[in-house]
Amino acid sequence: MGITEKILCSSTHEYLLDNENGTFTIGLTDYAVEQLGDIVFLELPEVGSEYKKGESFAAIESVKAASEIYMPISGKILEINEPLVETPEELNQDVYENGWLVKVEATADAATEMNDLMEYEDYKESVH
Repeated sequence: MGITEKILCSSTHEYLLDNENGTFTIGLTDYAVEQLGDIVFLELPEVGSEYKKGESFAAIESVKAASEIYMPISGKILEINEPLVETPEELNQDVYENGWLVKVEATADAATEMNDLMEYEDYKESVH
């Protein structure tokens, strides 16, 4: 089973992967990265920071645009993808396996907060 069969996507182009241990991996969808073009800068939050669903938690810049990245669920940052901050262009190669942004522990009822997220196939249809 591919990773895109396991993720949920937000209308603001973030993906959420349930790690099935109470933690979630968050990143940007392949569509979002395609739209941004060549990534030149990525700013990620501090480990231990807490964010509510819908809050901006990171910033990304490409040769085309600068964008905020939003939390698809409320959570506490457990881990950030530190190597990606140093080489943000890697995001253009692989958004799912090595291009994740943060890992979080849910701080609210994740099941309820995930109600408005789409399965990948539905997300792909909504953006094309």
